Amino acid sequence: MTRNKRLRKLSTAMLTVPMLMMFASGAMAEQEMNGHKPPVSTGSGVFYEIYINSFYDSNGDGHGDLKGITQKLDYLNDGKPSSGQDLQISGLWLMPLNPSPSYHKYDVTDYYQVDPQYGNLNDFRTLMKEAHRKGIKVIMDLVINHSSSDHPWFKEASANPQSKYRDYYVWADKNTDLDEKGSWGQQVWHKNTNGEGYFYGTFWSGMPDLNFDNPEVREEMIKVGKYWLQQGADGFRLDAAMHIFKGQTKEGADKNIAWWNEFRSEMEKVNPNVYLAGEVWDKPETIAPYFGPLHSLFNFDLGGTMLNSIKNGRDQGIATFAEKTLKLYKSYNKAALDAPFLSNHDQTRVMSELGGDVRKAKLAASILLTLPGQPFLYYGEEIGMKGEKPDEYLREPMRWYKGDGPGQTTWEKPKYNTGEVSVEAQFRNDDSLLQSYRTLIRLREEHESLRSDSLETIQTGTASVTAYKRTSGKETLHVFHNLSGESVTLQIKDLVKGKWKVVFSTSEDVKVKKGTIEIPAYSSLITKEDRKS
Repeated sequence: MTRNKRLRKLSTAMLTVPMLMMFASGAMAEQEMNGHKPPVSTGSGVFYEIYINSFYDSNGDGHGDLKGITQKLDYLNDGKPSSGQDLQISGLWLMPLNPSPSYHKYDVTDYYQVDPQYGNLNDFRTLMKEAHRKGIKVIMDLVINHSSSDHPWFKEASANPQSKYRDYYVWADKNTDLDEKGSWGQQVWHKNTNGEGYFYGTFWSGMPDLNFDNPEVREEMIKVGKYWLQQGADGFRLDAAMHIFKGQTKEGADKNIAWWNEFRSEMEKVNPNVYLAGEVWDKPETIAPYFGPLHSLFNFDLGGTMLNSIKNGRDQGIATFAEKTLKLYKSYNKAALDAPFLSNHDQTRVMSELGGDVRKAKLAASILLTLPGQPFLYYGEEIGMKGEKPDEYLREPMRWYKGDGPGQTTWEKPKYNTGEVSVEAQFRNDDSLLQSYRTLIRLREEHESLRSDSLETIQTGTASVTAYKRTSGKETLHVFHNLSGESVTLQIKDLVKGKWKVVFSTSEDVKVKKGTIEIPAYSSLITKEDRKS
């Protein structure tokens, strides 16, 4: 038996005991069982994902950096809700910032430093301080499923079978099927070009998987997490959270959940309000158990349902799906906080999905920002940036100006985004997509019902409209979105009694009469009962 196998056997036993305890009552990870507290959420609850390299360049080298983000915090949240000039976001998700040989930095060579291209630790600490001063929480991408093949650990491990770092990684033995394929049919065993043997890498040979069956690896990654919390981070976006162990199997999924429980418990020793958002790109039934240890998980399927509904002009079950998945997630953890989004750094950008139609992009924003959960925006989404595969073109430079200007990043020549789409072009345009996002995020901040976890589908009798109720305390909002290219008139029983006022609409042509509403094409409407009348 190899040392890897011995470690695996011991570690499996260590991880399985808590899992059995968690399953004992039939409610695997409910809040009362795991003792975890929900994160404290303030403001709008909206997070903004930034690819640092593309955002804002503070030193003129063409690359975005941490100082650049600090300089543009007022664009994101100026700390003045009444100014109307900022997005009023509540949180930032910083894509990987550790040293890395790649442009995307999802293959780390040093878990305790900032990539010199982005700045240094003092720049990071300054950004945390200034963000917190404006009420912005910051989570950073934590990439611990694998390291870079250029990491000193792997370099030593691949060259010396006797090194202690050999067991930091997963190596084939005589019984290994070297033709094994991963979750999406990819090759997972890779020949060691620096010595003997084959190693496991879920994503590719440049990203060797770390061996979490080794207690030393788990201890090291807990140390890494605590370190960044001590530097000021408020939490982490956990990359490839279901691939720490083979999450497509029950044993692997159970071990993943046990590991993330251990990780969260250790992080809470440093920051009781730490926020952990996990990437589990799978069906809801696979995602749900991860709500035991994690606060939020990205709702990939809901994003697809929203965009497909808008593209087709017919509701594919947006509210029904959101309501069903939320109920499922809360069966595992009463404090489950969904993380809906429209697109991210791995997906075709929203404006490209919607064929460049600004009306549809505004509609997408209206749906996203009126659903439950903690919504995530992808940088540039608010101005309608486009992007399609390969990945480099999903991460093009943020467009600040119609032409060139201070801070504009130039590391990549844009293929999809030039001056006609920019912050400068939309900043003072009340009919712009940017203004729509500003308005919607403030609306979410003003109405607790939009930030609550309540959701009840409204039957409209037509697939052209998706509609739902949002409630908190005495306030109930009725939300309607016309997905079609034609005006729609609805008869709504709830609106027959009392007087109803328009809280928000994206069109001046909406009409609300007793029991009847008329919504123009691609428009949204929110009403509530006027109790003062």
